[in-house]
Amino acid sequence: MRKRDRRSSTRRAAVAAVTAAVLGGAALTACDASGGNSPGPTGSTAVRPSPRPTPTWDTSPRSMAAVGDSITRGFDACSVLTDCPEVSWATGSDARVKSLAVRLLGKSRAGTHSWNYARTGARMADLPGQMRRAGAGGPELVTVMAGANDACRPTVGAMTPVAAFRADFEEALRQLRRAAPKTQVYVMSVPDLKRLWSEGRTNALGKQVWKLGICSSMLADPDAMGSAATRRREAVQERVEAYNEVLKDVCAKDRRCRSDGGAVFEYRFGENQLSPWDWFHPSRDGQARLAALAYRGVTAKEPLG
Repeated sequence: MRKRDRRSSTRRAAVAAVTAAVLGGAALTACDASGGNSPGPTGSTAVRPSPRPTPTWDTSPRSMAAVGDSITRGFDACSVLTDCPEVSWATGSDARVKSLAVRLLGKSRAGTHSWNYARTGARMADLPGQMRRAGAGGPELVTVMAGANDACRPTVGAMTPVAAFRADFEEALRQLRRAAPKTQVYVMSVPDLKRLWSEGRTNALGKQVWKLGICSSMLADPDAMGSAATRRREAVQERVEAYNEVLKDVCAKDRRCRSDGGAVFEYRFGENQLSPWDWFHPSRDGQARLAALAYRGVTAKEPLG
């Protein structure tokens, strides 16, 4: 009996040791889950952290600002090589365009509660400064349309590297968030520059204006169809597509940012939507199409794309 008692005691001690080890391991796993890669506790007794609330997208903001480049300034929509902000898709007052500001705010309020900080010729490196100015006014919405000039350079080699483009856009959002942490951001994609070349090259006047240096990386020697010209245009197109991926990715990391899901890039601009002065920038009709695309994206219940 004493031997059996000793064996029984030994078995009980072994079971207790194993149980302690298992419980100890479970405790270590639970601790590791708070700061490591292990899964957290499950079951009815698990303590779950409160989910981080996702802010509801306001489909009817009451003020807005626009940042970007020549497209947002209405460049070449009214006269040759001249800004025409009154026809801007974002903040313009032209009745035929019916800008995003007019559609969202109404005509009278759009004149006092929308601001255009875009600049013709601006690249992504200029966006942090524009965002800083826009954020200082505390608008409820900021629209972004930039990147075309990063691809439209004198040569393919002069295009903005994708990594620099990303860093500049991230910095632009940081600048906005410092001044206006709750402002919503709507990001328009970079247009399909190759399609604009394809449409515009049919117009002799437009090609003459292109010789002044408009987007030479894509538009130089517009009638050349050899392998070198084809590779050059493909390189620009690939860079634009990479920029659009960056815009979408960086925006997705900001809880108050929406991208257009590639709507502008995918839109098939025709000759009626191109400037009669350079056959590259949007005409009044093109600006109106951009305004409609933006309004659709801003007022959608769920993000597009």
